[in-house]
Amino acid sequence: MNQLPAITTRKRNIWIRGAFMLLMALIYQLAGTLLFVVAGLQFIFALINEAPNARLLAFGRGLGRYLRQIAGFLTFASDELPFPFADWPSGN
Repeated sequence: MNQLPAITTRKRNIWIRGAFMLLMALIYQLAGTLLFVVAGLQFIFALINEAPNARLLAFGRGLGRYLRQIAGFLTFASDELPFPFADWPSGN
């Protein structure tokens, strides 16, 4: 009889995680679009200056790590919520 509250709590937790998964999936789509824009800008900088922009390079690395964190959360590989619930991944 003691297992009934644990099962209810587990089901409630999975629904909360599901809500976070929907939010993070939306953020993943937006971040993917941003990555496309950053890649295009880097290409233009490389054409004009013959070198990528250092700030965009660091931001792009951080954005790539962020997308990896979101993918890990969405696929249950990680239980840690990514940014904005944790720190932004560094681009270094």
